[in-house]
Amino acid sequence: MARPRRAPVRIDLTRPLELLHTHITASLCQTVFATVRRTERQRRWTLELLIQFWLAVVLRAPRALSHALAETLPAGTDPLFPQVAASPEAFFQRCRTLRPAFFREVFARFTAQLLAAAPARYRADLAALQGRFAALCVVDGSSLAAIAHRLKLLWAERAVILPGCLLAVYDVGRGLCRVLAFDPDAGAGELPRAEAALRALPRESLCVADRLFCTAVWFRALAAAGCWGVVRRNRSLGLTRLRRLGQTRLQGGRLEEWLVAAGARHPVTLRYIRWHRGRTVHELVTSVLDRERLSAAEALALYPARWTIERMYFDLKEVLNLNRIYAANPRAVAMQVYAAGCVYNALRVAQAEVAAAAQVAPEAISPAKFFPKVAAACHAYALVEYSFAETQAANPGRRLQRPDLTGHRFATVPLAAILVERRKGPRRKRRFCAARGRWKSLAHVRGARHLLKN
Repeated sequence: MARPRRAPVRIDLTRPLELLHTHITASLCQTVFATVRRTERQRRWTLELLIQFWLAVVLRAPRALSHALAETLPAGTDPLFPQVAASPEAFFQRCRTLRPAFFREVFARFTAQLLAAAPARYRADLAALQGRFAALCVVDGSSLAAIAHRLKLLWAERAVILPGCLLAVYDVGRGLCRVLAFDPDAGAGELPRAEAALRALPRESLCVADRLFCTAVWFRALAAAGCWGVVRRNRSLGLTRLRRLGQTRLQGGRLEEWLVAAGARHPVTLRYIRWHRGRTVHELVTSVLDRERLSAAEALALYPARWTIERMYFDLKEVLNLNRIYAANPRAVAMQVYAAGCVYNALRVAQAEVAAAAQVAPEAISPAKFFPKVAAACHAYALVEYSFAETQAANPGRRLQRPDLTGHRFATVPLAAILVERRKGPRRKRRFCAARGRWKSLAHVRGARHLLKN
């Protein structure tokens, strides 16, 4: 007798929209506005409506901002966009006057609520290490893609115009972007912004970073914040060997540990780890001096997790369309960045939840496949909700039962349709563009400078 075939596992797609609506509420926006406000007024484009609008822009990825603004008018048909009794010109005026601090605070509070409820489900291979620290984080910066010169403000510019740069702190265990900082100056220093980001991390966090952060200044900042660090060795930082801590064989190579003093003025005591096999050499520097809390083998296994933040930047730019900047206005760019960060974190929480329900690792789900299906499901779900509200309004005095959309065709997808596929063939190399060497920040373009004044 043949065994009955198992029904394919189906994944709920409406969870990210539920998270956004549950946590980014009108009361949250009002609290943020009252906290951050200096002289601003709500006006018709309130903070809540602006948040809803930019979240819809990230989810729907319109071809132009004018198309999105058309959906906010009474003739608009997309229910994800809010209805606003104001002209598109009022929107652009609002973007010029409202500081990015409002959106940054909404992102920070939304992320804090997710962190409080989301368990560490990512990188199960580092679970033992995650239990010894408050959080495993990766710190790194990235530049946004160049703005197209078809924007009127940039017609007279010959250089490549960059809208700004990002500094992020990625939580390895929870898969969330803990800190996201946008700077309109594309040439802003990465290390000072990273030091400021440490204030948002819990004490006893372990931060992984690349060789740019291999400085005594960075380790002092970590110590001041009550955090620890693991970075790749940078030869520009002088190390004075104080004492050998151990030497052993690991994976066919030789592993050495030393207690060292880093920096000429006000030296910092660190631990230097070096593994080499033939011509292959891996060198790390860490401020965790307790070898039982972080062994040399664990530090070497942890450092490759630094690439998870590169994947996060890829998802933000390619999957969530952050490579397309909709407005030549630094403050509008910041709004789009923080809205994309909110959608990304909601997507990652949903990704971990559906992976747990399907009994697979969260990394087995492809965000590039998952997000477009989520966006389509959110649009269909909003249409159903809009239709139900209209039906209720057309039948006053009657109690209508809300339909259960759980398991509905438009709200689910087979698990096999969103799983990661193994790479076939060689990796595509990024095309080198010589013009990238002659760039200019949008913040320094004539006509955009006045938009940055508080």
